[in-house]
Amino acid sequence: MPDLLRKPFGTHGKVHEILPQAAGWRYVGFSLYRLRPGEIAEEATGDREVMLVIVEGKAVLHAAGQDWGMLGERMNVFEKTPPHCLYVPNGKDWLAVADTECTIAVCSAPGKGGHAARRIGPDGISLTARGKGTNTRHINNIAMEKEDYCDSLLVTEVFTPAGHWSSYPSHRHDEDDFPRITYLEESYYHRLNPAAGFGVQRVYTDDGLLDETMAVKDHDVVLVPRGHHPCGAPYGFEMYYLNIMAGPLRKWRFIPAPEVEWIMERDAK
Repeated sequence: MPDLLRKPFGTHGKVHEILPQAAGWRYVGFSLYRLRPGEIAEEATGDREVMLVIVEGKAVLHAAGQDWGMLGERMNVFEKTPPHCLYVPNGKDWLAVADTECTIAVCSAPGKGGHAARRIGPDGISLTARGKGTNTRHINNIAMEKEDYCDSLLVTEVFTPAGHWSSYPSHRHDEDDFPRITYLEESYYHRLNPAAGFGVQRVYTDDGLLDETMAVKDHDVVLVPRGHHPCGAPYGFEMYYLNIMAGPLRKWRFIPAPEVEWIMERDAK
């Protein structure tokens, strides 16, 4: 099993590049650029569709033969305002020129040429609460199942208050057996506030053959190839993560861990 916790290469330039073959899976890809004003990031999508998420800062985007102008508004991700994003289909190029210091996430999955390039957000994305009590977190859905912008990608942002749990109650989506469950690989790009803080993420299977508990820091990425994957934000540290999921079917169906089924039943009442 490849290492599930991926540290950034540094603090500037392309600081993450997670390719499916290096992750030991087939669908999800993730890269991250941290740019200074005037710097450029550019790539060809090849056989993959891409969702560019302006996590922080502002950049001018060119993609699929079009000038998309300036994207980005929030200068700190914990402002929690809706993100500016750009969907780029397979077989196209994209280029970003940083206007300010900016962080750009590159989320990718196999493309089928089923959708045209388009700008997504901030309009149409609303911060929505989910969960109860200390399981409450806040979601910016960028391209989940009902947002039919993509061929394969599912993308969302989650803000978890200090002292709360997220991606919880524990659940898995690691079998291709729709409608009972779908197979979706998943990655988490984490941020912490204050940035010197830490969070915790566990990835485990019911049979215990995979059972990893990781301390995550600002800009870390966690891979979830299978199993349950809850995470927690300790008292004093707010957590953000950008989720990317993809698999053979663009639907999110999951099964809770046996030990938490009673929590889901109780909270559904």
